[in-house]
Amino acid sequence: MTGRRAGGQAELAQFLRAMRSRLAPEDVGLPAGGRRRTPGLRRQEVAQLAAVSIDWYIRLEQGRVGTPGAAVLDALARALRLSPAELRHLHLIGRGEVPLPAHDRPLVGGSLRALLDGMPLLPAYVLDFRLDVLAHNAAAAALFGDDFGTAGADNLARALFLPTPVRAMQLDWARVARETVGNLRANLARHPDDRRLRELIAELRSASADFTTWWDDHTVRERDHGTKRVRHPAVGELTVNYDALATPGGFDQCLIAVTPADPAAERALRTLVSGHAAARASAGVRPIVA
Repeated sequence: MTGRRAGGQAELAQFLRAMRSRLAPEDVGLPAGGRRRTPGLRRQEVAQLAAVSIDWYIRLEQGRVGTPGAAVLDALARALRLSPAELRHLHLIGRGEVPLPAHDRPLVGGSLRALLDGMPLLPAYVLDFRLDVLAHNAAAAALFGDDFGTAGADNLARALFLPTPVRAMQLDWARVARETVGNLRANLARHPDDRRLRELIAELRSASADFTTWWDDHTVRERDHGTKRVRHPAVGELTVNYDALATPGGFDQCLIAVTPADPAAERALRTLVSGHAAARASAGVRPIVA
């Protein structure tokens, strides 16, 4: 790690700690609770409000993660009630670039979030045209891991082509990954001037020979539904369906809903979701409506 990058991580960590120290639980709709040893929100509360993994957020505050995704920084900014100037500063120290203007940033509205949370047994998440994971529900975290939507798993294409748990669980990886390349090519045709999409494609071409091969053969895919097999460390192999549903708002987003393909997969999903909920409850994690 270069000295410049390490310095940036340290500054980001200090900024996040300072921002949460100024907020009281009641400022963000949380019960005040008992006496606190230090002022402000706890790390766990910030992670819950931003819908990110608690472990990942702790590592972020310790300067032990790579460059956070723009959508994750936006979620942290909302959780910490940052002003527009503070949001800009967060992106500059976290990613080295200014955030997109408010009218260009993808938003996940309250009704869409309510729809996600209202599907407690079905993993669901929202993607934009770059395949950034903008939001997900607890069932998606149960299936794909608590880091889903954060760190290296904040973008579905990156999660499939880089060494991540999401890639490791794909039993039909070659087919799913190739379809993803074709999906990105179709999306680039609709958004040819999007700098972040072109940067993602360049990153994956550099990191993956498979991505480069499939990109160069000009495969085009529109992924709106399908079936795939995954292997989860807790329940083994299961077959699931996925459907992409367009969402309103003009940001070229879609909601991906994952459903069991057979009774065995339905039982496995129920086991995962109930086990994940019990683990969070035993750790003292309460559902929070942001």
